[in-house]
Amino acid sequence: MEEKTLMTPEGYKKAKERLDYLKTTKRQEVAQKLAEARSYGDLSENSEYDIAREEQSSVEAEIFSLETSLKNAEVVDPKTLNNKTVSVGSKVSLTNIVTNQDFEYTIVGDVGSDPLNGRISYNSPIGAGLIGKKVGSIAQITTPAGVLNLKINKIKV
Repeated sequence: MEEKTLMTPEGYKKAKERLDYLKTTKRQEVAQKLAEARSYGDLSENSEYDIAREEQSSVEAEIFSLETSLKNAEVVDPKTLNNKTVSVGSKVSLTNIVTNQDFEYTIVGDVGSDPLNGRISYNSPIGAGLIGKKVGSIAQITTPAGVLNLKINKIKV
């Protein structure tokens, strides 16, 4: 049995939109590039053809990944969330107790992850370390950059 993929409603919608785009528009674009590259003749020394084939492979891999994620998706119902513990869909205000730096993350599924914009996956080291924690607790999280001690100041849903 395959593992469920937790997603926020927004993440699920974005994944479906991306999948639709890849299956309709992007596949057609790549097919046109392949046809054009084939028209250049000898495929053994045709770099345009090789590039188009690599792009096709990449698109098909992303389609497969998205289809698998959506098939196994468990969409988190925002109505079931609370502001007592961190879960997928929570917006968490934190303080790094060593540097005294404040920041905020929204915990999302893998598909909706965008760390540069404060959206982290529940499977990331920080996301996993925050899941289940309560306001006022300190999460000690091991990351590739070292250990972080993060105080949970507020949980919003």
